[in-house]
Amino acid sequence: MPTQYKMTSFYEPDEIANIWQKTEAPLPEVNDGQVAVRLDWISIDPGMMGWVTNKRSYMPPVQPGEVMRAFGVGEVTESSSLALGIGDLVTGFTGVQTEGVFSDKALRKIDTSIAPAHEYLSGLGMTGYTAYFGMMDIGQPKAGQTVVVSAASGAVGSIAAQLARNAGARVIGIAGGAEKTAYLRDTLKLAEAIDYKAGDVDEQMRELAPDGIDIYFDNVGGEILDAALRLINYQGTIVLCGGISQYGNMYEATGPKEYLQMVMQSIRMQGFTMRDYMHRVPEAIEHLFKARAEGNLIFREHVLEGIEKFPDAFHMLFAGENHGKLLLKV
Repeated sequence: MPTQYKMTSFYEPDEIANIWQKTEAPLPEVNDGQVAVRLDWISIDPGMMGWVTNKRSYMPPVQPGEVMRAFGVGEVTESSSLALGIGDLVTGFTGVQTEGVFSDKALRKIDTSIAPAHEYLSGLGMTGYTAYFGMMDIGQPKAGQTVVVSAASGAVGSIAAQLARNAGARVIGIAGGAEKTAYLRDTLKLAEAIDYKAGDVDEQMRELAPDGIDIYFDNVGGEILDAALRLINYQGTIVLCGGISQYGNMYEATGPKEYLQMVMQSIRMQGFTMRDYMHRVPEAIEHLFKARAEGNLIFREHVLEGIEKFPDAFHMLFAGENHGKLLLKV
């Protein structure tokens, strides 16, 4: 019997552990234009916090009683579709469940002869596309520039940092802990790394970026965003990809204290989500696949096994306990 995780209520601060219900239900009938899919991998993403919060966002929140929204990869096991057949491997919004029935228009076929299935949820999926468009379309790094990326050992941040490095920029990554900062220096080959858990971030940033910052790719918000604002160069760019420091209480999220620097330094600060770029996904795919094939792009994944690990995975993500892209192997 297929297993799902459903939301019982909207998120409230300090109540996130109590909003999940594990249920079982038979699959519905597969009608024309639909397929049944056995899920193999589920993506755990920071955007999930917005999806369970009853607040205006870039897409409607999941409603209580619905299966939790998530990207997934799986195999078609039954088909009433002309586009997808039994045995095809597909990805899309599949939800946190072991099996499901979906419209063929909601899914995209993937080719595992090119890359493993799970990479279509990490560097070759929405995670990679987000990093690509945020860094390359909004940030537009150039050789010799100084680029700072927060949460740089995370799923999106690590790819964004590598893309800027590949463009010839001097990249400084910010992460928490000696293991993560060593990964930034030794494996991702970034120029410098800042450990926000080991000393004052302002001081570390000033020391490592004596000529200021040209591009800041923000996944965190809060005090680290303020530190970057104090060092951003004239006509610099800040890419707002996320603000995980504020996700603990999205109803009372606070903005930057140093926002007047945007006026005084003529800074461009731009937020985005993938809904701005869905029409350009092939561009991202081409760039990411090429960089990966040439050995210039590394994906690190943190895998938990079993659908029952979903609540743990969700908590791990917002506690900063994962190393790289967090995936659930169903």
